[in-house]
Amino acid sequence: MALPVSNGPTTKFTDNYELKEELGKGAFSIVRKCVHKHNNMEFAAKIINTKKLSARDFQKLEREARICRRLNHPNIVRLHDSIQEEHFHYLVFDLVTGGELFEDIVAREFYSEHEASKCIQQILESVNHCHQASVVHRDLKPENLLLSSKSKNAVVKLADFGLAIEVSGEQQTWFGFAGTPGYLSPEVLKKEPYGKPVDIWACGVILYILLVGYPPFWDEDQSRLYAQIKSGHFEYPSPEWDTVTKEAKDLIGKMLSTDPRKRITSAEALKHVWIQRRDDIASKMHRQQTVECLKRFNARRKLKMSPDRLTPVVVGRGPAYAIQTEQCRERNQGKQEGEDAGSAGIHITAKI
Repeated sequence: MALPVSNGPTTKFTDNYELKEELGKGAFSIVRKCVHKHNNMEFAAKIINTKKLSARDFQKLEREARICRRLNHPNIVRLHDSIQEEHFHYLVFDLVTGGELFEDIVAREFYSEHEASKCIQQILESVNHCHQASVVHRDLKPENLLLSSKSKNAVVKLADFGLAIEVSGEQQTWFGFAGTPGYLSPEVLKKEPYGKPVDIWACGVILYILLVGYPPFWDEDQSRLYAQIKSGHFEYPSPEWDTVTKEAKDLIGKMLSTDPRKRITSAEALKHVWIQRRDDIASKMHRQQTVECLKRFNARRKLKMSPDRLTPVVVGRGPAYAIQTEQCRERNQGKQEGEDAGSAGIHITAKI
């Protein structure tokens, strides 16, 4: 249900909402559950202390709110209300209680390539809606892929538009260095003009992980990681990739094209045979080794905390980044390790 954006000069947050328990906090914000006084609907309120924001940060906040107002899709965490008061700005989002998609996958009794196809379709639906609205997310990663609830049929929702930008059509320009290391596209790392295709590259990385539990590009040294990404070279190692269909690999290859002009679009990806004919093509074999690798991947991400950023809609989850690919590639020899993440100027979202 849509609520009016109540940012008029006389509207106060407490006129319409009753604050409940705290869900999490960041350097300049706190997130609390809230209830709308007139319909008893529950939401998550991100309360930003604007006194502590620089002029630049305040502009970013306004941009995030402006972008979120434009987006209305079942697979996107929705902004329902935006209220500005003296010293505080309130953003009222969906209350998303299902946690991270990747955490849910490892808790499932059954997970297959068929399930991975369902997941990436929902992610692509959210990205396609953004792109149709001339919005580029720029920070697609597991931490920002949430589930609407804990029910079996919960939908995937894309969250955190703090780094999102508005573009004009298929505009390609240099918007600045932003994102999370393992999901950055070659054109961003090369400081070349970029646009919507950066989100598709990140989707390709995510799909790769969904299928085997580790990323296509990895190195403990960040400069070597970036060199790998810029080269675009990745592999489908045996034995884990032997049971993945050629159609799934084809979609990954089209998403991870180093040339953004040749990279598949979100609309084209949604029409790919691996998604459209999923029931006939995608393997329904349980991927236990993928689940085991994904557990390690999730554990390593959570070791890399970043307390200065907060997504306002997650209940009971914690963040970070990365995994060492060799850990799962050598799992039959019992080896376990993890990937480095983070650098100055790289945004890594902290989850509650």
